[in-house]
Amino acid sequence: MLAHPEPSAPARDIIIGIDAGTSVIKAVAFSRDGQQIATSAVQNRYVTTPDGAATQDMARTWADCAAALRGLGDKVDGLAKRTAALGVTAQGDGTWLVGASNAPVSDAWLWLDARAAATTADLAAGPLNRARFEATGTGLNTCQQGAQLAYMERHFPALLAQSETALHCKDWLYLNLTGIRATDPSEASFTFGNFRTRAYDDLVLEALGLTHRRALLPQIIDGTETTHPLTEAAARETGLLAGTPVSLGYVDMVMTALGAGVHTGDAGAACSTIGSTGVHMKAVRDDAIHLNDAGTGYVICLPAARMVTQVQTNMAATLNIDWVLNMAADLQAETGPAPNHAEMVRRIDGWMARSDPGQILYHPYISEAGERGPMVNAAARAGFIGLSAHHRFPDLLRAVVEGLGLAARDCYGAMGEMPTELRLTGGAARSEALRGVLAAATGAPVRVSAREEAGAAGCAMMAAVAIGAYPDMDACIAEWVTPLLGAPEAPAPDLQRIYGGIYPAYARARDALAPVWSDLAAHRAASARTHQNKSPAADRAGLSEGE
Repeated sequence: MLAHPEPSAPARDIIIGIDAGTSVIKAVAFSRDGQQIATSAVQNRYVTTPDGAATQDMARTWADCAAALRGLGDKVDGLAKRTAALGVTAQGDGTWLVGASNAPVSDAWLWLDARAAATTADLAAGPLNRARFEATGTGLNTCQQGAQLAYMERHFPALLAQSETALHCKDWLYLNLTGIRATDPSEASFTFGNFRTRAYDDLVLEALGLTHRRALLPQIIDGTETTHPLTEAAARETGLLAGTPVSLGYVDMVMTALGAGVHTGDAGAACSTIGSTGVHMKAVRDDAIHLNDAGTGYVICLPAARMVTQVQTNMAATLNIDWVLNMAADLQAETGPAPNHAEMVRRIDGWMARSDPGQILYHPYISEAGERGPMVNAAARAGFIGLSAHHRFPDLLRAVVEGLGLAARDCYGAMGEMPTELRLTGGAARSEALRGVLAAATGAPVRVSAREEAGAAGCAMMAAVAIGAYPDMDACIAEWVTPLLGAPEAPAPDLQRIYGGIYPAYARARDALAPVWSDLAAHRAASARTHQNKSPAADRAGLSEGE
């Protein structure tokens, strides 16, 4: 009698990418050749306060990540046994402090946190700041962990005294997944190191006044070469198998750009992510970087030998569009039902068609943290220039969208030559009108990647290389990225001429408004102090303190 063979074990045919954004954490399952299989998402939360703080509960962030992975398991049959590896990326900058037993010391300080603005200005005016910039390739701004740690050193030294390691968001998730405290070459070098060596730099720490805090910096590992096994505790929380290889991805900006086509070997190609923020980047060799005189932007390493991305980032991109649509919705709600935001988004192209280009200038600095690209100014704020009585809502909407295009041109100009081709990702890339504005403003044809979850794909690609599914990142890119790039959409000549004509006025106005923004910031600060000095009891009595 013949024995029946044992059923074969499920093939390890899935690679998971985790992309933990500021408000949403996604877990995405991909096949080994890059096909997206399923996505699970969990809303994350952060808290802002009037003093500029923006913080996130670290324990909750890990719990949400685990929940996203369990949710993915509900959608994919046999996910745990089929998973060959997982990679993790997350929101960049910010400060995630851990102490004894890997416990959070406080809530995380996010990249949105503006409390370090004055400290940042002091450090930027210091004698070593240019040397720091030459090493990191990165302009100092309030988003960064270096500025935030320097602020904590001045105002919350006890917080640092309790801390053993300063992590970033993806590093915190990696710690919970593997038990390993580590960071990656990208965030390590643009914050505390040198992009040429991909290692920490003593001069940078000195420029930040943090030499004596060096012990807070974790080891640097490259997720294309090194993985650590999923721990038993993490396996119980995520539903995956203990021992599954975990790869620490690079920061989300470059993971998204990698998944969307920033590095495919095509000279002059660039990538813009038009999401809540605007991220504009070019892939170049580390010996071909253009370090501008203003000392702004980022240089962020790619998971490829000698390759880095030169980056300029707008603090806010589609947040500007959300603002103008919300204003319109609020007005409509005064007299009837509030309109559906998704429906208003779908109407953007129609409103754009009812307006003339280049009539109003708009600087898209709607974030309360100001702007960081191509200039760093925490006091910068959004505004319209050129309004007249005949302008209506479609004209304002068009100005906001054109502001995003001119901001992209502003950023690429600060990095040297304009791109010869622009790859787009982010939700706004679905708008034909916005694509047309970006193409005309930069003078480059645009191509949209069909990759839905580019950030998760970027770190999953690193995991695929780490486990030997591909010999190197270039081979993985050739299969996961290049085939998904759409056809080029050339800029409209008339529109390109219009934006080329108004851009100089946009740039001059940006520079001229700097003292106005400073005056307004001083007024806001004085008003806040007055409000804080008013006691609740006196306020109820209609009297301020001292009266």
